[in-house]
Amino acid sequence: MRWNTLSAVLFAVALEGSVQTTNGQNITLEPGIYNSSTVSPGLPWNIYNYCNAPHVNAGHYSKPTNVSGSKLVYLNAMIRHHKRTPDNLYPTENELNPAAGWDCTNFIQENYGGGTAQVFHETDIPSWHPFLSQIWNGTCDMGQLTAGGLADAVQHGKDFWSIYHDELGFLESVNTKDILMRTSTEDRTQQVAGGLLFGFDKTMATKTFPLHAQPSNIDSIPPDYSCPNADNIRNAYQSVPAWTNHLEENAPLKARLDAMLGTAGLSAWSTWYDHFFDTFTSRTCNDHPLPCNSTGACVSEADADLVHAIGDFDYIWNTAENSTIYNQLTFGVMFQELAMNFRLFQSGGETFKMRFYVAHDGSMIRLASGLGLGKLAPLRWPALGSEMVFEVWRTPRGEDFVRAFHEGTPVPTLNWVSLESFISLLESNVPPNIFAACNDT
Repeated sequence: MRWNTLSAVLFAVALEGSVQTTNGQNITLEPGIYNSSTVSPGLPWNIYNYCNAPHVNAGHYSKPTNVSGSKLVYLNAMIRHHKRTPDNLYPTENELNPAAGWDCTNFIQENYGGGTAQVFHETDIPSWHPFLSQIWNGTCDMGQLTAGGLADAVQHGKDFWSIYHDELGFLESVNTKDILMRTSTEDRTQQVAGGLLFGFDKTMATKTFPLHAQPSNIDSIPPDYSCPNADNIRNAYQSVPAWTNHLEENAPLKARLDAMLGTAGLSAWSTWYDHFFDTFTSRTCNDHPLPCNSTGACVSEADADLVHAIGDFDYIWNTAENSTIYNQLTFGVMFQELAMNFRLFQSGGETFKMRFYVAHDGSMIRLASGLGLGKLAPLRWPALGSEMVFEVWRTPRGEDFVRAFHEGTPVPTLNWVSLESFISLLESNVPPNIFAACNDT
């Protein structure tokens, strides 16, 4: 089955209200789209779209009206990468995909050393491979940006540029003097950065541009640095009824999925629903059907809806006791970097007009929580292309104020706050001596 525009509308509408599970539990189903990068006419432009999050764009952007004559003077932005193949695989992945598998031949994966042959790599999945059962057929690796994801990144770049270049005239051109691009070490974040730059200016297709990344073992974007004490905190609050109850309440759903998908007894699939969430949405967002096994049994849309709803559970990063310190330990280095950016600007030492980060879902959920968005509404799982933009505006009197956007919409509590207050908020998420806080016993 292939998803079309009509089914996207039906799927979105179906996710409103609540549903009763087989054991009588009511689960709230929030409105959302999980099978298309586009929003159909008649739906709000900023509806939650897991496949392609809403973001700042000229059609729905307005300048601040707080102080007449203010002008934009500094910009930081962070987004999640766009659509990819599943990053989690079933034990018998091959049988759970269409026979044709996944095709990535429409997206050239370039990777070469400067001044040498401009090589690119293609993924080969041999039909004779003894371990073929563990991967789909076709030409895609796990966690790989898809052509659809690249197209979304290009459009994201066009929409961003339509405001900060076309409308505001803040960014005059794509150049390394004004713009710093930072990514994780994952290929998909770097490819999305390339798509954004091309969206800013199509002549970038024939130019080079540096991307800044930290070593993978200390990278603060995903985040990847080791923090055993944070792991202990999370393990503790995922061992109490506030978390385990929702696993027990959804046991019939888990049993159906385990029987169909071969995940019974696997700890990574039993402690929460993120793996199921990823494997379902990565398929439907890329125009693949939900998984069907070799007997012809398929995951139903109703069960996928339940997984989506449970996947929005914001306990780990927002409501759990000690979730605040968990976020601060695991993302404190990134909060420190952001605070340093704005302190540098405040002191007059910043040389860039904009710093742009291409990150991951774990980055965006921690950023949103640390900035207090979870106090305004329950945090939903960061969609592909999820975005936060931080603008600094200067009044005619020389006062600097910050305006923050989340998924293209101003954050009510951060819509016009002093630069000093915003920096203090960032710094409040940085534990003193974070290395020791992570590692001392």
